[in-house]
Amino acid sequence: MATLKDIAVRLRSVKNIQKITASMKMVSASKFARAERDLRPARPYGKGDYVGLLTATIRHLVQGNPEYEKNTKLVLVGDKSRAMLLRQYRNMFLLTFNDVGKKSPTFEDAALIAESILNSEYKYLCICGIFLRSVVSYITTPQNLNSLQEVASSPKLSLYDSVDDEVLQSYNEYLLTSLIFFAMKESTASEQSARMTAMDSATKNAGEIGFSFQPLFHNLLGDMIDKLTLSFNRTRQAAITRELTEIISGAAAV
Repeated sequence: MATLKDIAVRLRSVKNIQKITASMKMVSASKFARAERDLRPARPYGKGDYVGLLTATIRHLVQGNPEYEKNTKLVLVGDKSRAMLLRQYRNMFLLTFNDVGKKSPTFEDAALIAESILNSEYKYLCICGIFLRSVVSYITTPQNLNSLQEVASSPKLSLYDSVDDEVLQSYNEYLLTSLIFFAMKESTASEQSARMTAMDSATKNAGEIGFSFQPLFHNLLGDMIDKLTLSFNRTRQAAITRELTEIISGAAAV
């Protein structure tokens, strides 16, 4: 059975963890508010119809179709996407950008990525990321874009008299940069939202973890802090009762 000191140490530890997670939630909430504020002016770039996809969407595209895996290459932005896809899709990697947008994505970051993509040969392009619907809700939908060659060969392009090769190239570059910029802003806001939600849950569950001093891993049984406090009070009351009994017994013996 846990001693009074053991319970007191455990109770103090859980309360400290609760304070830490509460602080982390406040930091994440502040960052999310800033990311959401930055996202608003970027949303017109995505026309409100974006895009999100990670492992599940890529698996859906590739699974059962070896041609996809053979002919598809991935351009990854950020350490997380690379770590998630490295084991299963390493042979599909084309470019990785680990240091882009670490603080807050900029249009220059998006232009750098777009330029690298445009310098590679591709027929179709699918932008992947996370689209924020609310603080606790996200959607994943791939957005496909054609290459400049595919657009130039479109039969309806002749309807636009003033569109020459230079204008078409400029439009294609700006469109790709804009959509990448929008995707990065959406992903940043989604990341901060997820962190804020996770820290909020951790703070609330600081105790929803039942405790046992052996082993260290715990089962979800109830409110940990309340249980620890109750256990501490009971143990202390038992110790006081025991000491009083010993004093009374000793006095009676005299």
